[in-house]
Amino acid sequence: MSATRSPWMNTDLDDFRDMARTFCEKELAPHQDRWMEQKQVDRELWNKAGEVGLLCLSIPEEYGGGGGNFAHETVLIEEQAACGDSCWGVALHNAIVAHYLLAYGTEQQKLDWLPKMASGEWVGAIAMTEPGTGSDLQNVQTKAVREGDDYVVNGAKTFITNGGQADVVLVVAKTDPAAGAQGISLLVVEANRAGFRRGRILDKVGLKGQDTAELFFDDVRVPVGNLLGGTEGQGFVQLMQQLPQERLLIGITSVAAMEMAVRETVRYTKDRSAFGREVFSFQNTRFTLAEAATEARVCRVFLDDCIAKHLAGELDIPTVAMLKWWTSERAMRVIDECVQLHGGYGYMSEYRIARAWTDQRVQKIYGGTNEIMKEIISRTL
Repeated sequence: MSATRSPWMNTDLDDFRDMARTFCEKELAPHQDRWMEQKQVDRELWNKAGEVGLLCLSIPEEYGGGGGNFAHETVLIEEQAACGDSCWGVALHNAIVAHYLLAYGTEQQKLDWLPKMASGEWVGAIAMTEPGTGSDLQNVQTKAVREGDDYVVNGAKTFITNGGQADVVLVVAKTDPAAGAQGISLLVVEANRAGFRRGRILDKVGLKGQDTAELFFDDVRVPVGNLLGGTEGQGFVQLMQQLPQERLLIGITSVAAMEMAVRETVRYTKDRSAFGREVFSFQNTRFTLAEAATEARVCRVFLDDCIAKHLAGELDIPTVAMLKWWTSERAMRVIDECVQLHGGYGYMSEYRIARAWTDQRVQKIYGGTNEIMKEIISRTL
């Protein structure tokens, strides 16, 4: 949480922050080591979150959601970061997967699927990345071939957040391989379908407690009614419409991690002594932290402006691309300086600052690499 009150906050969100903080401190913070060991959170965490109303916060109440808006999602992510958790893939479940269903699902699809995600009965994932394609979504190789009233899905996906526990997966597939981007569609695949299988939970450098898996689709038959949007070939447009919100989430996570790192390092340097003085009293320490606090404040102002624009429906693609690359780069730099001020302890995995350092690195990669962000920006200049 920021040291200053964001202009998009209100009293309702203040109350919600208190509830989210209590949940995170009780249900997330104490379990970090165990979750990192098992490479995923406990499945029952999703049910607990559903019971207290923390799932699908910005989904309308008629579909089982909280009836809030993106500000509620932001507060939860900030409190999750503040308690030191990077294991729970709730941002993807709440603000990405659920919103694809809300935006493009039929009324019946929304009634069938969203309440299960809101209760925690279902965990959501989206399968974009493949072993041979990263940011280049136009070249996915997974195919969905129509046979009568079904699609038959074949392909492999990797780096899928929530993949090991997901009950429902949005699959990016080619329904017309010859049509390029215009041949991409999104299909909803339930995990209990024959031919769907999970590979290993991947061993990552950071985010070690976050369930990230390989998924395989071997002649998986799904009804034509599981197509999102009602017409084939809309998938690429749907992805482009939703990816800005995903990039905004990365900005939120990066800024929250930066703010946490500064707080932790101020506390640590005031508690630790060297050469008979507290570490904070050295000019280098104070100047480094002054720079870090300034970087965090500048990024927070940019982020708050983007959140306000998003809540008003005015956030454009180039601006959120700027936010994503800028905040993820700055957070990496700030956290690295904070590791340095911790000395050898900053390199020990039991210290929150060390985990923040390894967790942050991927923010420059996923959601579209920062190089892709600069390409998006440059096209508007």
